[in-house]
Formats: sequence, C-alpha cells, structure tokens
Amino acid sequence: MPMQRKIFAESDPYERFMGRWSRRLAPLLVKFASVDERDFVLDIGSGTGALAIAVAEAIPSARVTGIDPSSAYVRHAQGRTPGDRVQFMVGDAQALQISDAIFDKALSLLAMNFIPDPAQALREMIRVTRAGGTVAAAVWDYGEGMEMLRAFWDEAVALDSSIAGRDERNMPLSSRGELAALWRARGLQHVEEQALTIDLPFESFDDYWLPFMGGQGPAGAYATSLSDAAHVALESRLRKRLLGERQEGTFNLRARAWAVKGVVPP
Repeated sequence: MPMQRKIFAESDPYERFMGRWSRRLAPLLVKFASVDERDFVLDIGSGTGALAIAVAEAIPSARVTGIDPSSAYVRHAQGRTPGDRVQFMVGDAQALQISDAIFDKALSLLAMNFIPDPAQALREMIRVTRAGGTVAAAVWDYGEGMEMLRAFWDEAVALDSSIAGRDERNMPLSSRGELAALWRARGLQHVEEQALTIDLPFESFDDYWLPFMGGQGPAGAYATSLSDAAHVALESRLRKRLLGERQEGTFNLRARAWAVKGVVPP
C-alpha cells in the first residue's frame, strides 16, 4: 500500500502551507541525526526536498537519495537541487526498491505519521541502513506543540464538535515518547528522543489563513470543505484568537516536533 499523500499531493500549495516551515525544521533534524561528510543518506517521504536540501547545504560532500510517492513532489524537489549528489525518486516507504545495508543514515521529516504502516516503513529503513548506522525521524507535536494547527483545530472543534475526530491531535506517533517506543520495538539501539522547536513568523492574518485554502493536509482539506457561512465563522474566530482586538499585524507561533534516533544493531 502506498503512503497516503493524497492530502499532500500538489507541490506549490504544500510549499505555501507547510513547506516553508519544513525548511526551518530540517536543519535541526540533520544536526540531531549527526549527519557527517562521509554519509550516504536516505530521505523517506522527501516531499518537496526540504530535508535532502538541508543535508546538502550543511554537508556538501554527503550524498542523499529522497523517496516520495508523489511524482509532483519529486519533480519539484529535483528542480530545486543543484549538482548530482542529491537525487529523488518515486517510491513506497513500505516496500523500498533498494538493496540492503547501503545507507549510513535513514531519515524522515514529518512523514512517518502519514504512512499507513509506519512499523513496516521503519523495518525498511533499518534494512537499507548499515549496521552501526542511524535511523532518525521527526513528527509535529500536533496535540500541544504545533500552534499553527492547534489554533485551527481548537476553533474548528469549538464551532462543530462533531469533527473532533479529525483533529490532528489524534495523529499517530505525534505525542512525546511514541516514536521512541516504535524505535525500541523494532530493535534499534541507543534510542534518543528530543524536542525540536522553531518559530513561525506570520506577516499578517492572511499569511496564516490563505495557505489553508490550498487544501493541503487534514486541516486544509477540512477548511476547503466548509460552507461559506462556516468558513466565515472559523476565519473570524481564528482572527480574534491570533490578533485579539487588532485588525491586522504580525505575530509569531511556536512549532514543536518530536525527533527520535537509534542505531542499527550488528
């Protein structure tokens, strides 16, 4: 079964909605995973290329292969990548068409919780990573730490409690300890978990709100399904929450992801 990326399928809307924040988070995962100049790196769920490009920028001598099920994302990522040390291909994280034990690091940024069978994807990441290599991933803390989405869902559920089940706080692997538990269950050694936090600066309310209209992710899909009246009601509540009595202005939100890494045993 392929990764479920229908809710993240178009590159330009994704870039406006989440890609700009992925690019801020990616260098933190590269540092956490201790990628170095000799590494051959696998990027699972590579999307529009944020993580692979962060590796290339931080360690120009490293080689990176990105895998994503979306051909649109792969084309976008290829167009952003100079040189031949970074490549992207369409593929399924749960059934990698890659030989055993060829990567030094296998990483995944903001994708594990969207894979139908993340345990199988992790088994594949371990299989293609050499003994002593590192497998690492990060997922947004949807319940508390990703304030952009927390504000959206809090106000959406306040208007319509029947959609509480769609709130991304219910996403798997997004709470503290969940990724680490999966890593340990699959036999990885020296498992470490760390919070990665970035700031999300918004120039205006529209800078926050309009990217939801691209229909990307669960929140975007819900926002674009609303009637005109429900759309106006949600927009009004969010504007008041984020700006208070101001009509316009800049503001900042926090975004926290939980990251985990472990070592492939001999």
